[in-house]
Amino acid sequence: MKKITFLIFLFISSIQIAQIKGIITDVKNEPLSFVSIYLDKTVTGTTSNDAGEYILDLNKKGNYTIVFQFLGYKTIKKEVVITSFPFELNVQLEEEDIQLNEISISTKDNPANRIIRKVIENKDKNTDKYSNYTAKFYSRGLTRIKDAPEKFVGISMGDFGGGLDSTRSGIIYLSETFSNISFQKSPKKFKEKIVASKVSGEDNGVSFNRAEDSNIDLYENSIEVFNDLVSPISSNAFSYYNYKLEGTFYDNNGKLINKINVLPKRKNDRIFEGSIYIVEEDWALYGSDLTTTGKQVNLPFVNSLGLKQTYNYSDKIDAWVLIGQTIDFDIKFLGFKPKGKFSYVYSDYDFKPDFTENTFTNEVLSFEKGATEKDTTFWNTLRPVPLTKEETEDYSLKDSIKTIRKSKKYLDSLDLQGNKFGLFDPITGYTFRNSYENWSFSYNGPMLRTGFNTVQGFYTSAGFSYFKTLNEEGKWWNAGINANYGFSDKRLRPAFYFSKKWDNFSKPRLSISGGIVTPQFNGRDPIFKLNNTITSLFYRENYMKIYEKTYTEVRYSEEIKNGIYFFGSLEYAKRTPLFNTTDYSFAKQDTNGYTSNNPLNPTDFENSAFTEHNIATLTLGTTFVFGQKYLSYPDMKVNQGNDKYPTVSVNYIKRFGASNTELNSDLFIANIRQNISAGNFGDFAYQLRGGAFLKQKNIAFMDKLQANGNQLLFPIDRELNSFNLLEYYKYYTNDKYAEMHMEHDFKGSILGKIPLVNKLNFHLIVGGKVLFMADKNPYSEYSVGLANLGFGKYRFLRLEYVNANYGNINESGLVFRASLF
Repeated sequence: MKKITFLIFLFISSIQIAQIKGIITDVKNEPLSFVSIYLDKTVTGTTSNDAGEYILDLNKKGNYTIVFQFLGYKTIKKEVVITSFPFELNVQLEEEDIQLNEISISTKDNPANRIIRKVIENKDKNTDKYSNYTAKFYSRGLTRIKDAPEKFVGISMGDFGGGLDSTRSGIIYLSETFSNISFQKSPKKFKEKIVASKVSGEDNGVSFNRAEDSNIDLYENSIEVFNDLVSPISSNAFSYYNYKLEGTFYDNNGKLINKINVLPKRKNDRIFEGSIYIVEEDWALYGSDLTTTGKQVNLPFVNSLGLKQTYNYSDKIDAWVLIGQTIDFDIKFLGFKPKGKFSYVYSDYDFKPDFTENTFTNEVLSFEKGATEKDTTFWNTLRPVPLTKEETEDYSLKDSIKTIRKSKKYLDSLDLQGNKFGLFDPITGYTFRNSYENWSFSYNGPMLRTGFNTVQGFYTSAGFSYFKTLNEEGKWWNAGINANYGFSDKRLRPAFYFSKKWDNFSKPRLSISGGIVTPQFNGRDPIFKLNNTITSLFYRENYMKIYEKTYTEVRYSEEIKNGIYFFGSLEYAKRTPLFNTTDYSFAKQDTNGYTSNNPLNPTDFENSAFTEHNIATLTLGTTFVFGQKYLSYPDMKVNQGNDKYPTVSVNYIKRFGASNTELNSDLFIANIRQNISAGNFGDFAYQLRGGAFLKQKNIAFMDKLQANGNQLLFPIDRELNSFNLLEYYKYYTNDKYAEMHMEHDFKGSILGKIPLVNKLNFHLIVGGKVLFMADKNPYSEYSVGLANLGFGKYRFLRLEYVNANYGNINESGLVFRASLF
């Protein structure tokens, strides 16, 4: 046994030391990170870490030519004869001498424009050379934070896993991933299998450094990962960029490399700026050094994003192939200021893979068994980029305290601090946690559960809930009670619920609930409670109409097969009419008059829209997400959808058991929706909804098909689910109906080209909506407006001019809303 162990140790050791290693610096002996190191005329290589250190693994001794390539520095080759391992090779790089030649200076045409046109012209030719490939992919993510807040909204932030020093600065995230990837250009497909994944201080080791998310292809017209930024070599790049040839130099193979400055025509467009390097005659990318800002990517909390790429020439396919990439980020959000870098290395390309029809499936990411359990020895043999001293210390520190932080003593000490009762907890709420046993008990305070309507007057709610986590794969249950009290109608309405979920894969979930509630007559909830509270108290406009429901319900949902979701519920309810009990408002009496709670007759304060009754409701529904892509993690399945196809939902609703048989009904509802990216030209979205009763009957008003209207200047709702100028309860039917919503957000593709206007960074949006009901005139409206309005970095508002037509009536108006959905 000892002999076997010794032989295994020798084998591992031989793998570990079969390498060339060293440090790369500049002429001032400053370390250079992200230097590409590879064997000459191959795409086998590595990169240096932040300390300039590198490791290049080799299989055998012999003569080698090692190439050191770094943007802005002279590429050098080192001839080495390796007779033993490890072999140390330190290198010093000099800055590249980039010069403009006389021809470039004297030509009438901008030479940079000529080069970019050639690149655009040859994009397909170049990328077709590696249209199919497999490769090994390594990624490392590192995030640091400086002066981290101790508390956020009164909640202690802790020490972020133990990585902070006395100034609350340090590493808060460190992860590595090693994968095998497969790529097909046409039709575009991507697959990744993670061989090893590690997160500092974490047990499960699941890193979210996905290869597909980091696959930033500048040959594409837009960069989806960066919110569809326009590539500097996009087919319509000249509409967004100016170019300047900074100079040229020759690489180690004698190829002429052009360094071109990328200059945005308009700062507020979705663009990069910086430099790209182009190989003369091949018209291929040699490298990129680009930056962008949160304003460009429409992420207000991002200060800056940086992208660096290095390409290497492969003589096997006569093409320049991506071998290294880094993404730097700088974020500032609510007092937190994290900065970091994600580094990526591509190696061992196979440009003639044996793909079959089963190679690519809807599963685009998977983990090998035990991928998150690899030990230090395994990582030391696999890691193509050595750890820096700081990274090594972070792994060591967090691994040493990981066991301690799972102990009952430590978790109890955390809970002792977190479970302290605060001064404002009776209003905001309070949670008592037992972290070791994975349960919590909460008091849900009234602060966010208080409002006003003309039926209850001022109302508030409070309750208690319990949550128990059963395992790390998503199994849990929770239960709670809630009590709602109206100060004007003096009614206490209690309710309860119980839910259980079994896993994070098919996500089966069972819920049981019941009690007394006050739903809207339109079950699609067209009016947010906050909207109704504001309009009632300040303008005497009580658009929301409610009734009382005493009910018990059972619900179940599950993804029964990838992309196929099932939902079912059974409810028995007593429905009772409600009437206004108050006319209180901050607004003067003569401002407006409150309407009644009868949506059919707002002037009738004596009669209700329905008579009290009991009824049962069975709902069965299925949603189809065609071609749904998904990620298979060890403890969960993450669905990504598929924008190429619409999502379709079909529901059947049967109401039965009412003593008045006219109230019973059968209803089918279908819904189709899709978001389509138009790349540089923005995003298009649509939603179609239709329904039909099997038989026309005199059913209760709340059971009729209704459209979501809007009568507010500043609604909080879903743009593709409601009409802008339609009265809330004007259109309803017990027969059949259909509605359609369409919208295109041009982003900056139109307004960004208009002088002066482009400085405002507004987005043009256009839309159209149509409503058909069997017994009413068609209703239609079109809109044009501006999105991306706001202050500073926070731009989530929009303003639209809307024109509506129904029957012989034409109406126009403005709608100002927050794009929160």
